[in-house]
Amino acid sequence: MAKKSSIEKNNHRKHLVEQYAKKRANLKAKALDESLPLEDRFEARMKLAKLPRNSAPNRVRNRCEISGRPRAYYRKLRMSRIALRDYGASGMIPGLVKSSW
Repeated sequence: MAKKSSIEKNNHRKHLVEQYAKKRANLKAKALDESLPLEDRFEARMKLAKLPRNSAPNRVRNRCEISGRPRAYYRKLRMSRIALRDYGASGMIPGLVKSSW
């Protein structure tokens, strides 16, 4: 199980990303728009830089929904390999069979 503080920090980042997504997208569009004057584009970049760092989507870490583990994460199932193995062995994931030979 991951530290509660790490999980909560990541949840806070997810919340900030959701909160600032629209504003960030508008500023980014202005900054990349070639038809606008250079000063306006620069101002948009400065406003973008003033937004909280944790509101950037690439700062959110993929974590297992069950254990909070950040590594060996399967995006499709939203869980780590260890949780996948435990749930698969107990028959909680349809279609997953533990192999043996």
